[in-house]
Amino acid sequence: MRRVELQWLARGSCRHPEYMTMRGASLCATDFPAMVGVIRHPERGIILFDTGYDPAFIEATRPFPERLYRWTTPVRISPDLAWQTWLATHGIAADEIAAVVVSHFHGDHVAGMRNLAGVPIHCSAAGLTELRRPGRLRRVRQGLLADLVPAECDAACSFFEDAPVVALPADFAPFTEGADILGDGSLIAVPLPGHCKGHWGLALRDRADRAVLLAGDASWSIEAIRRCVPPPRLTTALLGETRTYRDTLASLHAALTNNRALAILPSHCTRAAAAYTDGDAV
Repeated sequence: MRRVELQWLARGSCRHPEYMTMRGASLCATDFPAMVGVIRHPERGIILFDTGYDPAFIEATRPFPERLYRWTTPVRISPDLAWQTWLATHGIAADEIAAVVVSHFHGDHVAGMRNLAGVPIHCSAAGLTELRRPGRLRRVRQGLLADLVPAECDAACSFFEDAPVVALPADFAPFTEGADILGDGSLIAVPLPGHCKGHWGLALRDRADRAVLLAGDASWSIEAIRRCVPPPRLTTALLGETRTYRDTLASLHAALTNNRALAILPSHCTRAAAAYTDGDAV
């Protein structure tokens, strides 16, 4: 695999009981950051993995029934998350952003898409189809806010399902193949089904030659992967498919157990994010 540079940065957070993300965990409310991958490709420029929260989320959840999303999952979106402010804080020029990879279309992963008009998008066709299905209440129940992804974005989409299938290095076993979305072996989209329709992760090798799997919401924490403990059925059945989710979690557990050098980064795990930034094993 071609090496790329990865920064794993928080952009806003939500708060809900830890128990909803892992059976047997605390009933106390916990903050879960929304992480964004800033990938610097040697030729293509900056490619984002998801966009995290954005002030657009507040606007999109003002009307009913969309407000139910904000009521059930309180969010923290500070003024420094305004798009240009956040980019400047992290030394990113807007015109450097060459593409965005969308793990799935839940609101906390695509809230910044309004700021990326005209930028190529790599995503799942199944996920986009679900986002565009009619039924506002149905979409809210599934964590989808269609207004966050303007309809004109659809024409900029390239689908994981259409990209060439390639073998993954042994570092990622038991995951054996994925979609080569750029065609140069640098970013390999990996199906991680169960959380919702069209949920994918991203395999890459960073500048330090470390194998990295950006896992999206296939797990909310590295501890759940290490212990192979899923969320309660209430959570997985509401958003996706419980049995499939648990199968994917078991594969992540096997990957973490068998490949000690592999960094698996769930999109809402503070512990995994800090360990990766510090260069430590998680």
